[in-house]
Amino acid sequence: MNLSLVDPFVLAQDCPEVITGRLRSGHSTSIRFSHRGDLLASGRHDGIVVVFDIETNGVARKLRGHTRQIQSLSWSTNDRFLLSAGQDWKCVLWDLKDGSRVRTVRFESAIFIAELHPKNHMMFAAALFEDQPVLVDMSDELPKKHTLPTTPRRPPTDKNEKKAAQDAKQTTTVTVFTPSAEHILAGTNKGWLNIIDARTFELLHSYRPTNSLIVLIRMSQSGRDVVLNSSDRIIRTFVLPDLSDPKLDFNELQLTVQHKFQDLVQRLSWNHVTFSSAGDYVAATTYMNHHVYIWERGQGSLVKILEGTKEELSVVEWHPFRPFVAAIGVDSGRVWLWSILQPQRWSALAPDFVEVEENVEYIEKEDEFDIQPAEELHKRRLDQEDEEVDVLTVDPVKTSTQHEPGEFRMPVLLDIEASDSEDEIVAIGAGQFRRRSPGAGREYMNDDEVSVSADEARRTNGTSTTGTKRRRA
Repeated sequence: MNLSLVDPFVLAQDCPEVITGRLRSGHSTSIRFSHRGDLLASGRHDGIVVVFDIETNGVARKLRGHTRQIQSLSWSTNDRFLLSAGQDWKCVLWDLKDGSRVRTVRFESAIFIAELHPKNHMMFAAALFEDQPVLVDMSDELPKKHTLPTTPRRPPTDKNEKKAAQDAKQTTTVTVFTPSAEHILAGTNKGWLNIIDARTFELLHSYRPTNSLIVLIRMSQSGRDVVLNSSDRIIRTFVLPDLSDPKLDFNELQLTVQHKFQDLVQRLSWNHVTFSSAGDYVAATTYMNHHVYIWERGQGSLVKILEGTKEELSVVEWHPFRPFVAAIGVDSGRVWLWSILQPQRWSALAPDFVEVEENVEYIEKEDEFDIQPAEELHKRRLDQEDEEVDVLTVDPVKTSTQHEPGEFRMPVLLDIEASDSEDEIVAIGAGQFRRRSPGAGREYMNDDEVSVSADEARRTNGTSTTGTKRRRA
């Protein structure tokens, strides 16, 4: 019924226009929409992962398992599992059915980004700081880590000892799966884009679109379009061939940049980039700027600049199938939301009701104001009351063809204390509030992380093995 109230012209628009809301639960540092688009995961500065309900803008779940800032988030295809990577050098796989931790994988170095396997939620690829990227299999209790190659594959005519020594020092800064899950795209700090076989871990092809560090790689839902953000202040897009085609020869593969997006006047540095739901637009946030820039990929022109905030924006994400953009404010940690204002057509509720722009002369019908018998009016009223209204059936939601959401829906938690949107304020009674004590609710940080030594335990209990004994006088 709500869909019938929306103007069809508004539904045809595919680009957001104005700020329509904001979300806040702690200080957000990373966000990611679920494949169905009804949930938004937000990683906070204190290591807590918050799941927002997009329809109500409320907190649907809070996940506690990290002790440092959340670096990246990744959803499984059915939206049941969520992978979070933190600056505490570990990745946690969450089951949103009950909010439990399925697996916890620790590394020996910091994590740039971790991405779940599109078809197997027990596998993920991670890019590590000053270390080789890995493909982790969490099927067993003890995860198996498979090292992925980083050294680019140069043509035979471009090989020498000097370049080989330089390539050996490269590190992978970002990894992402293709939608078919057969290949992994990896970017290095020297501007190389490597295509890796996800089953054999073999480097199939290397392409160097830039000489600078590759910050982020994103793919469209079709898997054919790639957007690349690098530290040289240029956003590049290019089209990939069908990597699953058995006739494709990677030795003859030639990738060319389709568009380059940059600000030639202010020389802005881009913080984060993303594709629109259909891949027709590219959105990006900038360093020391409070705007979101949107380009269309047909002609490569700038079509819109989203305004409304007064702080720098970091991570930006586009809804999977709606003209809806979310971005994080660096200073406040709020999640700002841009969408389209939807004026409602109330004439849809009454077929005889017509909206007019100006006063018009009304022509009365012949029997419009005739007095009707009370019995007939009562009968009509009873007939209308007997009409059954279906309020339980859920209409199918338009989703992408690549990511089928399945039948899983996250259970609703009727816990008011856990669903508050502002952690700083705690309800202590009817109409009474206070600020939360520092460190309250963070006992989870000690779980499986810090083991208390025997000396500390004895010191805590007030006993000691050294020193003199006192006698009671």
